[in-house]
Amino acid sequence: MKRKYPEQPLVGVGGIVFLEDKVLLIKRKNPPGEGEWNIPGGLVKVGETLEEAIVREVEEETGIKISKEGLVEVVERIFPDNAGKIRYHYVIIDFLCHFLKGKAQPQSDALAVQWQPIETLDDLNINAELKKVIKKAYLLWQKR
Repeated sequence: MKRKYPEQPLVGVGGIVFLEDKVLLIKRKNPPGEGEWNIPGGLVKVGETLEEAIVREVEEETGIKISKEGLVEVVERIFPDNAGKIRYHYVIIDFLCHFLKGKAQPQSDALAVQWQPIETLDDLNINAELKKVIKKAYLLWQKR
């Protein structure tokens, strides 16, 4: 299925991983959002469960192993082009994930990877909706 100008929304997953008071972020290599900081994630493959998808995507982008803990949020990301046609349309299921092991390093779709202190999220180029989701996940993570 094509990503640009899709016939229907594409389903993706995002993994929100904390280590102490830091969240795992990647700098995106590809559009949409190229060069922006984001949580690791990507599209669900046909026949793959959401849990399999998030475990695979986090490892593919950062090299770390995680397990899925629970749902944080379901968000839509719609990107029209200059003519108003829908260039990208994603439904993204964001999960709180548990860090298991590994050293975070940029992999396939990431220009950079870092553990970002929660209190400095506003210092980065991160979309406002994602900041809210990360902060919601952080509250859930603290209550575990």
